Amino acid sequence: MSTTTEPVAVADATAGGAKKSVGRGPWRLVWDQLWAKGSARFGLITVGVLILVTALAGPLSALGGWTPEEFDKRAVDPYLGGVPRGDFGGISARHWLGVEPGSGRDLFARVLHGGQVSLLIAFTATAVVVIAGTLAGIAAGYFGGRVDTLLSRLMDLTMSFPSLIFMIAMMSVAKDVNRILLITLVIGLFTWPGIARVVRGQTLSLKHREYVEAAKVGGARSWRILTREILPNVSGPIIAYTTLLVPGMIATEAALSYLGVGVRPPTASWGQMIAESIVHYETDPTYFLIPTAFLFVAVLAFTLLGDALRDILDPRGGRS
Repeated sequence: MSTTTEPVAVADATAGGAKKSVGRGPWRLVWDQLWAKGSARFGLITVGVLILVTALAGPLSALGGWTPEEFDKRAVDPYLGGVPRGDFGGISARHWLGVEPGSGRDLFARVLHGGQVSLLIAFTATAVVVIAGTLAGIAAGYFGGRVDTLLSRLMDLTMSFPSLIFMIAMMSVAKDVNRILLITLVIGLFTWPGIARVVRGQTLSLKHREYVEAAKVGGARSWRILTREILPNVSGPIIAYTTLLVPGMIATEAALSYLGVGVRPPTASWGQMIAESIVHYETDPTYFLIPTAFLFVAVLAFTLLGDALRDILDPRGGRS
């Protein structure tokens, strides 16, 4: 029977803070500490707003009156190479963030749908990485011996690859496949060893604790020990690491799409929009600035939130 229900890192993080109020659980204390930090509060609110507006991309773009693939030839000047009419890239009551040069597609609709794709890939790839890395890390740390040796060498081998080059190569040779699914799997393939090493180290420090030994003496099976004793106590570092993974995933998707091997037209993503805006930078800098600003804010918000969660949930890991 489990003798602890709180993640070790959470308990450590809250031990030096305010005294526990009666009836307040560890995650409520984590929330209080998170909300008390200005940078974390900014990250949390910004992440919430980004997720909300991208999840509602369809209704919000319909509210603006345009779909992401709809052309508006009246918004561009055909005699000037398709430059948007008006100032700041054609920003007006008809097009709230302006239009795409040449085609006249609405940037408000495209940046929301592009964010939906970028965040979907980032969250899905992060889930793949966290699940694979957690399973491998717990197995390596708990069972040790040949299992640890095999998984550790596999981690080393995967981390030794120049991942970006191999991602580009794998994305380039794959043709008629679902690009979103492919980019998710490719990113996950080269990213899981990082969290696996973190979980392995935490598991090594936990498997000889008294409550784990007591569970073994009580006849608990390995699966029960792993799920009831080990996993809950490494959940803090996993959550912190997960939040820090997301901005890297967003940037990786943007980089692959920018290089032309990620998401392909007509599907929009922030990286693809930035790549397309380069040729129009001198004549319409707004087209470059808008997706870049959304990408920057998203990465900044997730990074600030992840740093705060790491400091709260895994203070010893954050100092190392």
